Parts: sequence; structure tokens; C-alpha cells
Amino acid sequence: MDIEIKQVQVAEEYALISRFMHELHKHEHLMFNKTADWADIEESYMRHIITMQRENEGVCLVAYKGGLPAGFIFGYAEEQDDSRIEAYTGKQLYVSDGYIADEFRRQGIYRKLNERMEELFTTDGIRRITRYTQVNNVRMRQFLEEEGYIVTRLLYEKWLD
Repeated sequence: MDIEIKQVQVAEEYALISRFMHELHKHEHLMFNKTADWADIEESYMRHIITMQRENEGVCLVAYKGGLPAGFIFGYAEEQDDSRIEAYTGKQLYVSDGYIADEFRRQGIYRKLNERMEELFTTDGIRRITRYTQVNNVRMRQFLEEEGYIVTRLLYEKWLD
């Protein structure tokens, strides 16, 4: 079965993207128990990505397999300001979210979504892509390294309760 990738407007596909985000947050919560419950952040987070899509060249791609939505990826352009220390200047792509439903995993769907996302932005001149993942998300870290991403920073947190 072929994979079809469609570029969608988050506001028009709110229910589908929110459902995928809910599942993404459940998985993230399993890896890090301080991940917010989706019910607590859905409205504000969905508003945020709709705004990023509208104001920051945001792209949301949905993969369909056999006509069924299998997963998505979302990213947007960020403009470097003069406080950055890297040599790179100009816009960068920030891939903020992505998820593949359990029944469609290990079929290369996320790889296809990622390739299409990168293609769209590199065609527009973007030469730097940033993304975060949970440190214990071994499969995603392996995927990113296979795709040529390198670890450049580690985020340390201390939660004061």
C-alpha cells in the first residue's frame, strides 16, 4: 500500500491533529512524568501551532496509508536573532511535533514525512534544522542520527518542588 502525504491547515484539520497530539503527549508522558496532560494544554498548544503555521511559514504534513491517517509532522521557520552564538544566520526550520499511530509504526512513514518536510524547507533556502526529543526516546534518537542530525546541546533540568 502506498503512502500519501498531504499538506494540511491545522485549523481545518483541528480534530485530527489534536487527536495525534493527544497520542504524542501520552507517549511523551510515559517517558517523562512531568509532561503536561493534553487536556490541560490542548487549547493553548493548538492555538500556538495554528499561529506558527500562519505567521512563521508553518507546515503540517499528514501521512495516509490505505486512506487512513497514519501520522503527522509539524514544523515552522524561526528567524535567528543577533543573540545567537552559531555561525549560521538566517531562518532555520524547527520541527516541533511528529507522531505515527502505533499500528503504522516501523513502516518508514515517519521517514517519508521527515524527508518531505526537509525538502519543502531546503527548497526555500533553509540550511539548519533543529528539533528536540526526550533523552530516553532511543528510537527517535537513532532515527535522527541516521538522518544526519547530531547532538549539539543537552538540556539539564532541576525541578524544585
